[in-house]
Amino acid sequence: MTEKVTALELSPVDPLPSETQKYFDICMDKLGLVPNVLKAYAFDVDKLNAFTTLYNDLMLADSGLTKLQREMIAVVVSSLNRCVYCLTAHGQAVRELSGDPVLGEHLIMNYRVASLTPKERAMLDFAVKMTEASHTIEEEDREALRAAGWTDRDIWDIANVTGFFNMTNRVASATDMAPNPEYYARNR
Repeated sequence: MTEKVTALELSPVDPLPSETQKYFDICMDKLGLVPNVLKAYAFDVDKLNAFTTLYNDLMLADSGLTKLQREMIAVVVSSLNRCVYCLTAHGQAVRELSGDPVLGEHLIMNYRVASLTPKERAMLDFAVKMTEASHTIEEEDREALRAAGWTDRDIWDIANVTGFFNMTNRVASATDMAPNPEYYARNR
């Protein structure tokens, strides 16, 4: 029996197009699983491709933000939004990339107690403000990022990663997206 990925009755395209199957096979080889978020989108390959293209650009493309820093944003935003799926998946990614399970837990529970550089703290403070009250962001908020050492291009990336996870958190919560059980025990 197939595991329940979301609360919605949306069946994946069967068979998956060869390029999609190849992508899922790469996930299995690299991660040991196909993330449920990808399975959730597999009912519509165009939507899946749009999601993965944007995700891969924001999270994996060249940036002044490290992969870990982008994952840190994902966790802190997901914590504010109480998104179980993203907290589980991206909390595991923080533990893996940092080698520090305490950092992953602190970011989930209260990033303000985490051992962060001033630059990372400024980045997460901005992500929090953007998540809680983006309409209140002013030049002084961007200036605080610049003073911490972020470039304007970095600020663009911080804003886009933050915005992406605010969107995906809401979709995951609204559809009751289930995290892959494998995430829970990894890198602890």
